[in-house]
Amino acid sequence: MTESFRRSGEYENPYQGEQQHAYPRQQPAPSPVNPEWPPPPAQPPVPQAPAQQAAPVQPATVEGSGYGGDGNGGGTATLAADPAFGGPAPAAGRKKRTRGPVALLAAVAIVAAAVGGGTAYAFQQLTGSDTVASSSTSTSVVPSSKKGDVATIAAAVSPSVVEINAASNAGQSTGSGVIITSDGEIVTNNHVVSGASSIKVTTSSGKSYTAKVVGTDSKKDLALIKLENASGLKAATLGNSSGVQVGDTVVAIGSPEGLSGTVTSGIVSALNRDVTVSTDENQGQGQGQGGGSDQWPFSFGGRQFNGDTGSSTTTYKAIQTDASLNPGNSGGALIDAAGNIIGINSAMYSASSQSSSGSSDAGSVGLGFAIPINTVKSDLATLRAGGSDS
Repeated sequence: MTESFRRSGEYENPYQGEQQHAYPRQQPAPSPVNPEWPPPPAQPPVPQAPAQQAAPVQPATVEGSGYGGDGNGGGTATLAADPAFGGPAPAAGRKKRTRGPVALLAAVAIVAAAVGGGTAYAFQQLTGSDTVASSSTSTSVVPSSKKGDVATIAAAVSPSVVEINAASNAGQSTGSGVIITSDGEIVTNNHVVSGASSIKVTTSSGKSYTAKVVGTDSKKDLALIKLENASGLKAATLGNSSGVQVGDTVVAIGSPEGLSGTVTSGIVSALNRDVTVSTDENQGQGQGQGGGSDQWPFSFGGRQFNGDTGSSTTTYKAIQTDASLNPGNSGGALIDAAGNIIGINSAMYSASSQSSSGSSDAGSVGLGFAIPINTVKSDLATLRAGGSDS
């Protein structure tokens, strides 16, 4: 028997060479061969789809013979086709190669979808630092599914907009402001707080603070004030006004006529309007009290609106909007569809100033102007150092 085995191993028939290559683990079956088993195939088996495999072998034959039950290639093929094992299936090694990457890719796709939808919003909620929150226009303060929804924008940004009441020897001024740090730095218009002897700020929740002027820049009609003993406030996210386009949806939040937290909406009507306003610190006093003489005066295209701007003026590039603005909106927020601040409202036209009928004609006629937020961001360092007027 041993001699016969050696001779069969040394036999160099090409047929047996191919068989050995196709079945590297298979040992020659002892002689005589069981007549119940068919001879091995003349060529290596060609892999086929599970549906094209031969009819399953009876379960009893899998465990009876050494040929199929010794764990060699032939035995594996028989088990794969056995109905007792769930029908045709690929080999175990091939399962790892095909299913592993598919499962991994599916997991990655699910995670990416979850992260893509929520990262920007979660980041805005979790970064409660005292630094200015700044973003490009691609950042969404509101969930992406709610972009452009006025109610959602108002709910997200209103806590960052305050009412400002400034008193001076010349009178009382009412305006608005935008919180830019959680410890109470607020950007507003210079004409809202210029010459003020005392400043009172009220948040959207009704809490009141006293504030002091940090810096003013009358040439850009900007001012920075700081609340006393404030912390944990919700800072607005400053957007990128260079990405604003005519026709974009905008929302305005402020305190017109002392009605704090008033929300209006509209579109961007024009860009880069040369708006001229007064730098006289007494011009702004009385704003928000009603009447044509109390409107903040400005000029555009050689025409005066809301009164005489006086001899001391400055001109800046403004965003024009048809969102309703009224006295008291000055210093408030102009917001894009994603909830980012793109401008600080500064001037609006009121028909009452051109009419003898008095305040009955007062109100917005869709001509409002805002200082672009990029102008504000570029001026912050100067304002924090005391402003250009110091």
